[in-house]
Amino acid sequence: MPGVSEEQVKLAREVDLLTYLQANEPYELLPPKNGEYRTATHSSLVISNGQWYWHRGGFGGASALDYLIKIRGIGFIDAVETVLGSKASPTFLSLPVEKMKPPRPSFALPEVAAFPSNYVSYLQRRGISPEVINRCLETGILYESRKYQNAVFVGKDEYGAARFACLRGTRDNFKADVPGSDKRYSFTLPAISPDSRHLAVFESPADALSHATLQQRGGWAWDSHRLSLGGTSSLALISFLERNPRITRVILHLDNDLAGLTAAKKIKERLAGGDRLKRIRVTINPPRGAKDYNDVLLRVIRQEKEQQQPNRRKADILF
Repeated sequence: MPGVSEEQVKLAREVDLLTYLQANEPYELLPPKNGEYRTATHSSLVISNGQWYWHRGGFGGASALDYLIKIRGIGFIDAVETVLGSKASPTFLSLPVEKMKPPRPSFALPEVAAFPSNYVSYLQRRGISPEVINRCLETGILYESRKYQNAVFVGKDEYGAARFACLRGTRDNFKADVPGSDKRYSFTLPAISPDSRHLAVFESPADALSHATLQQRGGWAWDSHRLSLGGTSSLALISFLERNPRITRVILHLDNDLAGLTAAKKIKERLAGGDRLKRIRVTINPPRGAKDYNDVLLRVIRQEKEQQQPNRRKADILF
């Protein structure tokens, strides 16, 4: 290739954006929040888990090379030379190897437990119905890990490949994402109909499954995809909408607390401000009288049991 060799191009593609900015333009990086970085020039550019996404432009990438070409508008050869340091100051390649950011860990799902039982008991204690659990099993997005017997919630890409997984302790409060997980593909319970145009959004997998259980118990004639953000970041939501242009309505069921309500408002404003996503109808519907939808589900179950007890006592007297 004129101007740069194939080896130089290969090296340039291996440099992620965060590493490049830390080495060459540290003044561009704003203080990180919740593991996410933003830049001074492009406030809607988010860098997380080795990837970057420009919300204003509606696209993302992984390498610094993509960033320089697609956002900065630098020509390919100049971009390669800039990443490798021939036109950057201080030069990228002059940094000691030990100071460079280690590569993002490769993603691999935890090994499946041979005799799983703990994760089903864990979900049933949280009120999740057997029918909803079976839907997750049939979709391949839920199982129990062999090590530590954690519940594993899997997120898949548009081709059905696992790209994300989060762990939840079945006997304690342990929570963690599997190393190398890509949060753009967070846990999603697909709608029964693949053509559904509705998306319900939650902070956690348990809340998404609780909402599905409430629908089943109440006989709601409504069908939607259910997405867990794994917190309050909009990264997974924006990515889901980009991959699923059919979606015309988004219902934000984030937690009924300051963090959840604030995040829901910001997400709604962000979607309304984007040219490609403003056509989507967005509503905010936090759980009423509870912190999250799992609390709502457990309250409904508890109330049903309380109503059944007097009827049982009456039956005992009659017979």
